[in-house]
Amino acid sequence: MSATRNPLAWLAIPLLFALANCSESAPPPPAAPVVSVSEPLQRDVRDWDEYIGRFEAIDDVEVKPRISGQIEEIFVNDGQDVSKGDPLFSIDARPFRAALAEANASLASAEASRANAQTELERAESLQAVEAISAEELEQKQTAVRTAAAAVEGARANVATQRLNVSFTTVRAPIAGRVSARRISPGDYVTEGQTVLTRLVSINPIWFAFDGAESFYLKYIRQDREGQRSSSRYAANPVEISLADENDYSWRGRMDFVDNAIDPQSGTIRAHAVVQNPDGFLTPGMFGRARLLGSGVYEALLVPDEAIVTDQDRKLAYVVNRENKVAPRPVETGPMVEGLRVVREGLAPTDRVILDGLTRVQPGMKVQPKPVKLRPRAENDAPAARSASPETPDAAAPTGSAPTEAATDSASSADE
Repeated sequence: MSATRNPLAWLAIPLLFALANCSESAPPPPAAPVVSVSEPLQRDVRDWDEYIGRFEAIDDVEVKPRISGQIEEIFVNDGQDVSKGDPLFSIDARPFRAALAEANASLASAEASRANAQTELERAESLQAVEAISAEELEQKQTAVRTAAAAVEGARANVATQRLNVSFTTVRAPIAGRVSARRISPGDYVTEGQTVLTRLVSINPIWFAFDGAESFYLKYIRQDREGQRSSSRYAANPVEISLADENDYSWRGRMDFVDNAIDPQSGTIRAHAVVQNPDGFLTPGMFGRARLLGSGVYEALLVPDEAIVTDQDRKLAYVVNRENKVAPRPVETGPMVEGLRVVREGLAPTDRVILDGLTRVQPGMKVQPKPVKLRPRAENDAPAARSASPETPDAAAPTGSAPTEAATDSASSADE
């Protein structure tokens, strides 16, 4: 129908022009956001399990006198380091020297009696040869000699005892270590085996002791049976320790003991490592955090920790697929290695993982991927890579060669 025949057609013409103008001024669709992506780093790693513990002295001795008497002199200062056998205290030795002199005199008397009995026996034997005395008299002389010999031995034993008592008047260090404060003063009377003179603890080497959860004990047992990691009950697995004011693990030790039972009250098992302490810097009771070799070698992928997001009870990484669209991947994460997070499952080595801009993307959204090269972080950000050899746990491992060591946060666990 033409416009001349239908007046309403003339009214539609302005509306068509208005619609055409609106179509021309509509904004273009938004551009796809740019996101940084990278393939995960590939590493062969070992886990290091972390523990909280304290240093303990291997030998801890309460020094007590072996004789009773009066303290005469003190040879050691409070807190002094001593060697085994160094004199610590002296007890008045005069009564014991007098007892030793009396014992020597008794020994001399017994030896004289024995010599006299021997002479009489020899005379009786010569008379008996000519039948001048009876056999009964000869037997009496022989008995007298044996009795005198026994008396000599008893006197010698008494001399040895009194000589020991004289030596015990000087109280010596039973072990090498560091003494505590003295608990007596010159002039005090001390009692044999009862009075505590001081406490002496060994310093080098020293134990690092900790308790661990039953779950980790079971993990180590199974790893040992499967040949992944030797049990610390039989193998000196390496331990690295960080003190309370340290950020790195600068102290090295070896596992030395795992207890024979789990405490039913706490569900933990006791263990300790031996640490060399030649300069005596480490002190019993000192706090520390230890890393213990916690697994065999396994292949893992590493991504930045910020590339992992938590969605309720699961963890996700977002990847860019072939159509440059965002796809979520549920992942199983592990410890930090070289400043990056271990991903045990959920990613492939060729996946393009989104590293930033995660708040701007949604599943299925198209993005513009910007490839970047993923690099390990600084050692201060996480435990450094270590050599796979347990004999040299502090040696740096070349990139892509020896398995990397990973520290896991298991402060309440222990080793089997």
